[in-house]
Amino acid sequence: MGERIRRLPLKQRWKGTRAQTTTEVLGRVFHAVLFDMDGTLIDSTPAVNRSWQRWAAERGLDEAFRSGNHGMPARQIVESLVPPAKVEDALARVLALETADTADITVLPGAAELLLSIPEQQRAIVTSCARTLAAARIAASGLIAPSVVVTIDDTSRGKPNPEPFLEGAARLGVDPRECVVIEDAPAGLAAARAAGCATIGVVGTHGAAELEADLVVPSLERLRVRVTDGGVVFSLLP
Repeated sequence: MGERIRRLPLKQRWKGTRAQTTTEVLGRVFHAVLFDMDGTLIDSTPAVNRSWQRWAAERGLDEAFRSGNHGMPARQIVESLVPPAKVEDALARVLALETADTADITVLPGAAELLLSIPEQQRAIVTSCARTLAAARIAASGLIAPSVVVTIDDTSRGKPNPEPFLEGAARLGVDPRECVVIEDAPAGLAAARAAGCATIGVVGTHGAAELEADLVVPSLERLRVRVTDGGVVFSLLP
């Protein structure tokens, strides 16, 4: 969390039905697109809340224990709440609860269409979920996932550290500076900036004012992709 992060300038801020727009994203050719999963491609919020609230109740924690933690790996949250000797057992319990509860998980508007409009070799999911949990949620949502899915099990450190997005770019064989990250959470956007990626923030779990990104949209339905010989180019519907 103490890592110095390069912050990109914002030129317009989304208000109402408008979108924050900069030349960092629109019209630029990107070699790859890295998608967050929960809150960006799929809506798992009800299931996530149920699981964590049940875990918190079992441990006698206050309801506000998860404030500001969206988009961060479960391990980082658990380590901030329980003694070191109990972290592994607590983490296993959280994972079991979350993997078992996949009710109400749905694909967010525009997500499937946008994901499928990008060539397979130029797209990836980068999530803070464990591998088994990511697979369970993708299956429950019905989303057709890309072949590259990076989970917290694939990196030593999670968001807001840049390692997950660096790993995603590496698996696609692309320079992270030629990637754009699509995220709904401040922690994920911070990780993307630190990795050198361009950023698109999606309003949902957080308001537009909370999302520091090159482009902020109210929904993925507003985004379109044009495939070129060099990569993909984003445009914005009015």
